[in-house]
Amino acid sequence: MMKLLGISGTITGSKTAALVNKVLNEVERNYPDVQVELLDLRNYKLEFCDGRPNSEYNADTQMVIETVNSADFYLVGTPIFQASISGALKNLFDLIPVATFRQKVIGFVATGGTYQHFLVIENQLKPIAGYFRCYIAPSYVYAHSEHFDKNNEIIDSDVMERISSLAHELVLMQRTFKKE
Repeated sequence: MMKLLGISGTITGSKTAALVNKVLNEVERNYPDVQVELLDLRNYKLEFCDGRPNSEYNADTQMVIETVNSADFYLVGTPIFQASISGALKNLFDLIPVATFRQKVIGFVATGGTYQHFLVIENQLKPIAGYFRCYIAPSYVYAHSEHFDKNNEIIDSDVMERISSLAHELVLMQRTFKKE
């Protein structure tokens, strides 16, 4: 069974986790052979990466690193703050060994308050994934604050279509690139 890890890369708010979860739910609904898991950074006390061996970080940090290491492919979500990814997600990328992501499929979702912030996926997240030598899903989902209702449920039909497309694309790519 393949494991898709969805990462909500923030320690504040709930829209990013809601968006990541929507994609994971779409995968789970359509592909019973794919195990999905949400890693919500709000639930962990990650230490800042400072170059020490992973074994010297606290238990939460070690558990998060192991969870990321154990996945077969990824869906990474971030809110966009000041036209950039969250500091929590950047810290996670710094903690994870580079080889963890090598030749694995990765897709992205992001949330933000301006419509131009979707460019952060193109200009920051995709280059980071390129550095890690990931297979990057061409599609992604950006959801503006207006795409959510007061309960942080996605209410925009176009966003829902993009969520479905991304879910299918991630699984198709994983099956294509999966090492037997």
